[in-house]
Amino acid sequence: MQVIVTLLIGSGGAAVAHVAGLPAAALIGSALAVSAVSFCRLPTAIPTWLRNMAFAAIGCSLGSGVSRDFLELAVKWPLSLCSLVLTMGCMLFACSRLLTAFFGQSRETAILAASPGALSYSLAIAATGVGDARAIIVIQSIRLLSITTCLPLILDLLDLQHGNGNGGSGGNITFAWTAGLFLLTLSAGFLLDKQKLPAAFLIAGVLISGVLHFMGLVSGRPQPGFLAVGFVVTGSVIGARFTRIPLADIRRLIGGALAVVIVSSLIAALFALFTANLLNLPFGQVWVSYAPGGVEAMAAMALSLGYDSAYVATHHLFRIILLIFILPILLKFFRRTAAKAPSGG
Repeated sequence: MQVIVTLLIGSGGAAVAHVAGLPAAALIGSALAVSAVSFCRLPTAIPTWLRNMAFAAIGCSLGSGVSRDFLELAVKWPLSLCSLVLTMGCMLFACSRLLTAFFGQSRETAILAASPGALSYSLAIAATGVGDARAIIVIQSIRLLSITTCLPLILDLLDLQHGNGNGGSGGNITFAWTAGLFLLTLSAGFLLDKQKLPAAFLIAGVLISGVLHFMGLVSGRPQPGFLAVGFVVTGSVIGARFTRIPLADIRRLIGGALAVVIVSSLIAALFALFTANLLNLPFGQVWVSYAPGGVEAMAAMALSLGYDSAYVATHHLFRIILLIFILPILLKFFRRTAAKAPSGG
């Protein structure tokens, strides 16, 4: 019953946002509505299996952006990915320093809380006794909600909300093809999830749908309602996180969380502006690709705003993979420097 209520709240929020003419209405509306209910201490929940199905749906739609000219378009991406690496480095340095210098967080907590994405991975590390898990989840959750709900509005104000990306050709594929693609994605996602791969169901959808579209076996996006449900569930997942977070923790940490959001978003915007001008890419598309949001939410945002879904998905998946390698190295470095530092007294 709790799940049904959460979905109804998310759907209602999505409908209101759509009527209000907000960009990425299904994603923003559901996230805000469920978050508001969660802040009021009413129980909300989205089960893991439903979350995975939503991510699979988004992955299928992302993969439909891959066309025969994919390789020609992707020639520009290595430089863009290099710029993303620099962006991530600046984000991690600036935001972790901000949290340690002004908000009293330890270096381990700060680096995990400042990580631009990979929330589940950061929490898995924290569960081993590294850093303050409660601070990490609060800061990361506020970051995710803020980026998801505010970035489309900013792009709208700047008149950057509509991309011209390769959204898949041939209109929409049939219900039968949509169902078949979805079932294949769920099967592959289950196998990848068993291997502990982050964003397994999203990656499965991108790979399977992308390969089929690239080979010309499928042409067009999945049915619109299919994707809309994925957006609503994804937004509801973001909002439902706050049910388990004590309000006292939110009040204590919201200042640091918002500071991280502002600084990291500005860093992403600056690097995106440089990269967009260098490679003649839409600024909004690059900003969404560099923004420190969750991979599933940012992928959904890219689809909602009409950006090149293959470009955005590639950058966010690359960021997640990079963080998986970088975070343990940084934490080990901090532990070594702390051990070598002379004790006071």
